Amino acid sequence: MSTAQGARARARQEITAAIKDAARGQLAAEGAAKLSLRAVARELGMVSSALYRYFPSRDDLLTALIIDAYDSLGAAAERARDAASGAPPADRWTAVCEAVRLWALAHPHEYALIYGSPVPGYSAPQTTVRAASRVGLALIGILRDAHRGPAGLTAPPLPAALRPEAERMAADLAPDLPPEVAAPMVAAWAQLFGLIGFELFGQFNRVVEDRETFFRHAVARLAESVGLTPQ
Repeated sequence: MSTAQGARARARQEITAAIKDAARGQLAAEGAAKLSLRAVARELGMVSSALYRYFPSRDDLLTALIIDAYDSLGAAAERARDAASGAPPADRWTAVCEAVRLWALAHPHEYALIYGSPVPGYSAPQTTVRAASRVGLALIGILRDAHRGPAGLTAPPLPAALRPEAERMAADLAPDLPPEVAAPMVAAWAQLFGLIGFELFGQFNRVVEDRETFFRHAVARLAESVGLTPQ
């Protein structure tokens, strides 16, 4: 790459980052449903036609923000997983869940973008799936390690009516884990984000005061539900 090409690439990266930062500010002030390319352009002192060269539509900008948010959250979960690599699986599970909660509390508007109300008229494309999967894959990895370890997993038996669906889940999400783990794993994933969403969006007001202690207890019970036993 020539010097001129490198300078243009850096300039494009800087402008793209500035556009995203301005859009995140608009998310915080107005919410995702009111995100406007024209408003972002005005804030940056750009004409709309110039901004469209970076993001051809509002949906393209939303997708970029969503991928960035998922990747940032996923990176936080993976750092917590790696930092606890020598701990028992149940403790590693808790470490990842706590990292997800702390990220959400530090980035409430980005959390709302990816786990809040759907944006009217927007449908997330397939390109968001890889980033969106990172937290789930971190938790599945912990279960996989425990399943292969000496203690194994001790998930409760499946009701007969749920077994076909649990087998499908296992085949799609974690073929090397038993169906008895797959169904509670999906339930635990949903409950994790439900706990965080209730805290972040105010449903715990006047209900839960010591939220950190409550959260740790809840995710420990989720760990038990997927067959991780405290050590």
